[in-house]
Amino acid sequence: MSAKTSMAAGERIATSGRRARRPGFLRRWREMGPMARKEALSGYFFILPWIIGFIVFLAGPMLASFALSFTRWNIVGDPRWIGLENYRQIFTRDPDFVQSLEVTFRYALVFLPLSTVVGIAMAVALNSRVRGVGLFRTLLYLPSVVPGVAATLVWVWVLNGRYGLLNTILGWVGIEGPNWFRDPQAAIYGIVMISLWGVGGSAIIYLAGLQNIPEHLYEAARVDGASGWQQFRFVTLPMLSPVIFFQLVVGLIGVFQTFTSSFVATGGGPLQSTLFYMLYIYEKAWQSLRMGYASALAWILALIILIITVLVMRSSPYWVHYEAERK
Repeated sequence: MSAKTSMAAGERIATSGRRARRPGFLRRWREMGPMARKEALSGYFFILPWIIGFIVFLAGPMLASFALSFTRWNIVGDPRWIGLENYRQIFTRDPDFVQSLEVTFRYALVFLPLSTVVGIAMAVALNSRVRGVGLFRTLLYLPSVVPGVAATLVWVWVLNGRYGLLNTILGWVGIEGPNWFRDPQAAIYGIVMISLWGVGGSAIIYLAGLQNIPEHLYEAARVDGASGWQQFRFVTLPMLSPVIFFQLVVGLIGVFQTFTSSFVATGGGPLQSTLFYMLYIYEKAWQSLRMGYASALAWILALIILIITVLVMRSSPYWVHYEAERK
């Protein structure tokens, strides 16, 4: 080994050693000048409200609920430690737990594909250059900002089995509509319609993704003789796949937190056909006053969401296309 090579190797080892022994926070703070310290303090001061809010309203309650999941607590008295008994009962002696999971997964399998297709279709329509498109964008987005309780009450009237607007329109064409929120087979689809009414929010996100697709890709496809469907299939969908992936992850988290529409419209009925998981947690916590049991259910839900989200993210290399991706 030459002398130059030895010196270069020695410098690399010394450099890596210096990187490994980075000075701690207190040492860096002492080495700062007055202006640097003032800037750092200003930064910490501005993020302090968020840190306090995170600790008090998020991290603190999460840790408390984790501890409570190992206790029996009715809110009034003191928590009593029972170890894994709540979890054991959930998995072995609670048929409502299985029912709530089944309802939530069935809702997810229906709502997520529909919301994706409807959202993309609305975005494609809103992306067209026609007169008054700004007004249509506003009208389609408005339902997503209407309070959930108010929207659900409107849909309870629309889907009323006897005098509801939807069944009245179906009757004009000779179709007898179901009693939506009184029929165990149809109730879940009524909840799906309520949720689809607010899909305009996701359509706006898809619209932003569509407008970010370079126009020269469509021009090249047209030069090659691609039809409108082929342009959508081989240009729009691949370039929109990162947005679809984002919406899918957010939607998965959202469907497992479905509560308002079921609580207001059906209360979990009929025959527990709309007993969503979040509604079941609410019933255990605030109706049965089994706060420890509800905390255990909440942590099981967090684990389910984490596992499904990880699986979806692991699948992304097979169908999500990033324009600037490097192999």
